[in-house]
Amino acid sequence: MEANDKKMIDLTLGDFSDLLASNAPAPGGGAVAALSGATGVALIMMVANLTVGKKRYAEYEEENQEALTACAPLLEGMKAGIDEDKDAFTLVSNAYAMPKETDEEKQARKDAIAEASVGAAEAPLRVIRQAAEAIVICRNLIGRSNPNLVSDLYVAALELQAATSAALMNVNANLSSIRDEALRERLEQEAKEGNETVHRLAAEILNR
Repeated sequence: MEANDKKMIDLTLGDFSDLLASNAPAPGGGAVAALSGATGVALIMMVANLTVGKKRYAEYEEENQEALTACAPLLEGMKAGIDEDKDAFTLVSNAYAMPKETDEEKQARKDAIAEASVGAAEAPLRVIRQAAEAIVICRNLIGRSNPNLVSDLYVAALELQAATSAALMNVNANLSSIRDEALRERLEQEAKEGNETVHRLAAEILNR
C-alpha cells in the first residue's frame, strides 16, 4: 500500500515527512497542526507518567493521575485530527473539481464547496478546542510534577501554541466559502478565542 493510501496516523515519521514534502495536496498545514497538538499532549502525559508512583512525588499523585485521565481522550482526538483534516480537505478539493459548464453544474459545485468548507473549518477548530483543554492541564502540572521534566512541559506548551496558531489559519482559510453567516461568525469567534486562550496560558507557563 502506498503511503498516501494509508491513514496518516499509521505512517512512520519518515513516510509522513516524505509525503508532506511531496507534491500531494494532503497532508498539509491542518494535519501538521493536529500532529503538533498530539505531541504536546503526549509530552504532558509523559511527565505525568514519570511522576505517578514515585514516593518523592507522592503529594502530586492525584493531580498527575487526573492529568493522565483527562489527556488520554485529547491525545486520541489530536491523532484522529491528522486524518480528519486530510479527509476534510479532500472533500473540498473534490468539490472544486466538479464540472461547471451549465448553470445547474455551477450551482451544484457552489453548494458542494460551501458544505465541504464547513467540515474543513470544523476539523482544525477541534484541534483548538482540545489544545485549550490540554494547556490548562499543562499549566497545572508546573510545580506539581517531576521537576526534572519541567522543560518537557515548556515544550508541550510550545507545541500546543503552534498547533492552535496553525489550526486558526486553517479555520480562517475556509470561512469565506461558508454561506451561513451565523455559523461562519461562530466558527471564527470560537477559533479566535480558543487560540487566544492557549497563547495566554502558554505565556504564563513559559514566563514562570
